[in-house]
Amino acid sequence: MNIEIKKFFDRFVADFPSFDGKIISQRYIAPYTAVNREGDLWVCRDALDLIEYFQTLLDKHASEGVVACKYEDLETSEIGSRCHLAAVTWTMMGAEGETISNWRESYNLIEVNSELRIFTSIDH
Repeated sequence: MNIEIKKFFDRFVADFPSFDGKIISQRYIAPYTAVNREGDLWVCRDALDLIEYFQTLLDKHASEGVVACKYEDLETSEIGSRCHLAAVTWTMMGAEGETISNWRESYNLIEVNSELRIFTSIDH
């Protein structure tokens, strides 16, 4: 397992409770494409689109009572010298640690200036 990818998701979990779309969007690179389980597609063309998209998702989670998240079952594969595929199972949790929602999500990541950035994700 690529330790840098694990650290990437660990930082995501640490930053999630900020509920700040600007902080979360810094892990992504535009253009970014997201697909949910129903097949709905979102394309973020620039940094402002990324911030708006993630703020909307964070606000939705907050309205559902989510206060924290965790990931499990990290799987990674190298795709060329700078690209990676990662999949995790996300759990959104309430104040008492109860599960509010969970899903599996796969990510395409690329190394940009020695940092990982997500350019595509799909829920499944």
